[in-house]
Amino acid sequence: MELLVRAGEGQVVPSRTTLPVSLVVRGTTERKTEGEDIETAKVSGAMLSFDPNIREPLWQSMEEAKRQTAYGMEVCDVLKISDNEIRWFTGEEDFDRGVDQLWREYHIPLILLSMGSGGSRAYCSSRRAEQPAFLQEGTIETTGAGDTFGACCLHYILEHGMAGLGTTELEEMLRFANAAASIVTTRRGALRVMPEPEEIQALLV
Repeated sequence: MELLVRAGEGQVVPSRTTLPVSLVVRGTTERKTEGEDIETAKVSGAMLSFDPNIREPLWQSMEEAKRQTAYGMEVCDVLKISDNEIRWFTGEEDFDRGVDQLWREYHIPLILLSMGSGGSRAYCSSRRAEQPAFLQEGTIETTGAGDTFGACCLHYILEHGMAGLGTTELEEMLRFANAAASIVTTRRGALRVMPEPEEIQALLV
């Protein structure tokens, strides 16, 4: 405040001033562990989604990657997993058997499986839905396609809720998400090139 007053009076003041500060840790600034954050979210009724998005060069070992992935599966309500990731994690080539293994081990309410050009599947309780991919001649790269697919599924769930997801709703959700992911493959970039809802609906017509 003193510097502001002096500047207002036309006096020369330093262009940069560093003031000593200290942090007083109380309830709102106390550092929490990741587990505590997740527990707080669950108690608050939040829905937790998890996408392993495994990139091998980013891990010191794939054993550690598998351990961390298992933790994510233990706490999530919605799992988005790709075909190569479910093969890696479960050792199963048959996706239905791989998903069944995840269900028995982690009891995940909704599992979304993206299979690239093979389309996608959704597993919710005893229901299984599948939709083909939208293959386009203008595809140039797949960066961001999985993120777009997952985001569209979460958007659908937030609008319709989890409880009312029958086979028809799951198919509708997958079809919309597949279309959106397809559009992204025709553009360079990732999150910044996600399509608007109107663009997706135009492809679905």
